[in-house]
Amino acid sequence: MPETRTPADVWREMVRGNERFVRGEPLHPRQDVERRTELSLGQAPHAALFGCSDSRLSAEIIFDKGLGDLFVVRNAGQVISDSVIGSLEYAVSVLQVPLIVVLGHDACGAVSAAIDSIQPNAAPLPPHIAGITNKIVPAVRRASVISNGNPDPIDVGREHLRDTIAELIASSELISDAIAAGTLAVVGANYRLTEGTAVPDVHVGNI
Repeated sequence: MPETRTPADVWREMVRGNERFVRGEPLHPRQDVERRTELSLGQAPHAALFGCSDSRLSAEIIFDKGLGDLFVVRNAGQVISDSVIGSLEYAVSVLQVPLIVVLGHDACGAVSAAIDSIQPNAAPLPPHIAGITNKIVPAVRRASVISNGNPDPIDVGREHLRDTIAELIASSELISDAIAAGTLAVVGANYRLTEGTAVPDVHVGNI
């Protein structure tokens, strides 16, 4: 990876890769034996991506990337945790990625579960699942106010995406300092399952 690659450069490459995927014209770059051998000596990913664990969000496919291109962190509902922050700090401080993409999506099971969890007489969730949905409930409540008590899952997902980025930056001095220095940007995008598009919603830093 060129040392002079900026957050804006990397984001443009991500956008172009997603456009190829949407058109059905992916290049499938850097997926051969030579690349595999090269990576045995070390990694220098273009970006870090934090997204939902949903099986329909395969990051390298969506953005037409190859082996070693993305440092990927995933959990259900893309909720912030100590392990997520530590992983992303590693990507920034050690691997020196200039971009973090936080990727939400429509039809998210974690979002639906969070919406259902605040309904009257909702059955209790298993504790570890509840630990995930509880992180999304604030977004549900805000979307409920906007929609007079009938939150749209798309609106909830958008609010939660923004909450996730805000919490990441507030929780990590390392990441917030890199953004302030101009060496890192964070982009929040929502993936549309039918269209295949990763639609940017919010960004922090220069892209």
